[in-house]
Amino acid sequence: MDAIGDDVRLFLRRFGRAEGMDELVRAWPHVVGPPIADNAWPARVARDGTLHVATRSSTWAFELTQLEAGIRERLAQALGDAAPRRLRFAPGRLPERGREPEQPALQAPAEPIKRDYDEAAAIASRIGDEELRSLVVRAIAMSLASAGSGRQL
Repeated sequence: MDAIGDDVRLFLRRFGRAEGMDELVRAWPHVVGPPIADNAWPARVARDGTLHVATRSSTWAFELTQLEAGIRERLAQALGDAAPRRLRFAPGRLPERGREPEQPALQAPAEPIKRDYDEAAAIASRIGDEELRSLVVRAIAMSLASAGSGRQL
């Protein structure tokens, strides 16, 4: 759920005051768990400290209202003084699901050194087809270089 954070922040600005919402939005899926996070999402915090939560349906709103005390308690454990005083659940618009997360800026892969190529050649030496062996050696050498750099290939 962390991947949709930017979209959620943009969505939440429509509702006014956003103080403390970043921390609350980050904690929400961990506090309530995936099934609830998929069907209910923090919308805004009112001036009186009430967290208004948008739900997928009135059924979800009703069910979560019954669970309010437990959710509020878990939010208090996770957020301390930043936790909302009350929760109100109502059907509303949820952040879009299924959107691909933004990919971090790509870094150039680690370049293999002679030792990586030598080890790769030894590993692939039993491959009879020269073209295939060459490709496998390159792939293994890249993997070894990446492992040595502490980065994933």
